[in-house]
Amino acid sequence: MSQNAFRNKRVVGVEDGSFQKGITQRAPLAVVLFKGLQMEGVKFARISVDGLDATEKLGEILGKWKFEAVFLAGVSFAGFNVIDPTIIHAEFGNPVIIVSRTKPNNKAVKRALKRHFEDWQYRWSVFKKLGLVHKTAVSTNEPPVYFETVGVRAGWATTLVRAFSVCNRIPEPIRVARLIARGLS
Repeated sequence: MSQNAFRNKRVVGVEDGSFQKGITQRAPLAVVLFKGLQMEGVKFARISVDGLDATEKLGEILGKWKFEAVFLAGVSFAGFNVIDPTIIHAEFGNPVIIVSRTKPNNKAVKRALKRHFEDWQYRWSVFKKLGLVHKTAVSTNEPPVYFETVGVRAGWATTLVRAFSVCNRIPEPIRVARLIARGLS
């Protein structure tokens, strides 16, 4: 399937807004729905900084839309409030692609979780469930993006990431969700 065919898909992008550790109790979570390269919808939630409500809040929003894939800007939002992509995939049956500008450093994540959370093992389990880290170049002038997948092969995810990365190396649904979330912060 060509990149143009992928650009007709309904894809969700998820990103959080900024917050001040120790001061801000809740952070915005922006969820945008794209049909191809056009935004069709935006929804917001407030999630607890370092809480455990992000997966549930995202599920509530996704339940109101029809979509074919979800782009997450990582799995940690509002600090270490993790979204479990395996739960999102199981609930909706659609692939989840976790996109990162830099290669994930899970050793550092595990150290931070152990240091700061009594329930670190639960939070770490979300990271452990993810598979291999893949990378793809979306432009010859930019560094690659890194991604992990749930419910889809890496080749399909690569084509989707490339199809939706038109303004820079980050897929438009994530880029726009980031702009909106940071604007709300």
